[in-house]
Amino acid sequence: LDRDPVLLEAARLDVPPAAARGPLHGAPVGLKDIIHTSALPTRMGSPAYADFAPSRDAACVRRLVDAGGYALGKTVTTELAYMHPGKTRNPWNAVHTPGGSSQGSAAAVAAGHVPAALGTQTNGSVIRPAAYCGVVGFKPTLGVIPFDGTSLFSQTLDTIGTFTRTVADAALVVGPLSLGTIPRRLVAMDRAPRFAFLGGFPWTTIGGDVDEALDAAAMRLRDAGAEVVAVALPDALGDTTRVHRTIMLHQAVSNLGPLQDRARTRLSATLNAALDEGRAINAAAYALALVGRHAMIAAATDWLSRYDALLVPSAPAGAPASLDGTGDPSCCTLASLLGAPAITLPVARDAHGMPLGLQLVAPAGDDARLLAVAAWCEERLPFAGLV
Repeated sequence: LDRDPVLLEAARLDVPPAAARGPLHGAPVGLKDIIHTSALPTRMGSPAYADFAPSRDAACVRRLVDAGGYALGKTVTTELAYMHPGKTRNPWNAVHTPGGSSQGSAAAVAAGHVPAALGTQTNGSVIRPAAYCGVVGFKPTLGVIPFDGTSLFSQTLDTIGTFTRTVADAALVVGPLSLGTIPRRLVAMDRAPRFAFLGGFPWTTIGGDVDEALDAAAMRLRDAGAEVVAVALPDALGDTTRVHRTIMLHQAVSNLGPLQDRARTRLSATLNAALDEGRAINAAAYALALVGRHAMIAAATDWLSRYDALLVPSAPAGAPASLDGTGDPSCCTLASLLGAPAITLPVARDAHGMPLGLQLVAPAGDDARLLAVAAWCEERLPFAGLV
């Protein structure tokens, strides 16, 4: 946060007449510190970027400014948006992780520092920290918000998302950033939704608190008139985690390998290990993973098209009581691999008082419907935030 430029920017935004003001007029937004900003430092959560000075703003920042918003400040990211944590703590309890990699963005919104923040997701980096911090996290369809000018980890997976206090605010922010691809005003549901309820994934174990919270939420939604159909994960999607990791780490080497070559000692052991693993993935395995991903997208689109949304856990448990890691992203891997829109709503608290989220997923391109469904759920699943 650089106080004087922020106050000058706010004053500048007060000058235009009401008719000339954009849909985000005067809205202060936090930006994950892998998003390039020419007027604020961009450090990527890494000492390797201590002297980095972007010459221009990222595309999403330019769209934010064009809509009348401005950057209040940069939010802490894990190192280069991978899994080595930064200094942020969870505002619900400072001994718990806020998640990652968009940890500062989630915590800033939860603590009331900003009404909205931008983050990115490659695996679970929007949905998981939003769930851990008890806010609404929205990952749109891949490519809806341009990634240009944001540090790239995986071109097939990286997606810019939002953190807000409500679903309506998520739509308000993402609308201008998508140039209207996603409407900034929610369209009310004209009927109760139909959900596919998947209580977990075969590649992870869901904790008892999460099981109970999702069962209770599903019951409340049924009582409100929704159809909630218990489903199993289709066999065609069973290899999700391997395919995702193969693509993610192989592409990470193409994007961050040169940095590792010249600055390995300035990178964490966590990131070095991931990049070394990526270097061991051969071209044939990578090509097969890309083919597998396309087949999975087709299978998932056919499966999900029968429902308004898939209802799943946002994370296997509440935020761990540790600052040495960022938690388990495995409940987010499916939506990330598919490039599908996903949103998490805070719905309960675990035995330690930490927030628990409910995640909704829809086929790629169904962002507007997903937001409408999420708003319908939000109205029937009230949750008291920190502020």
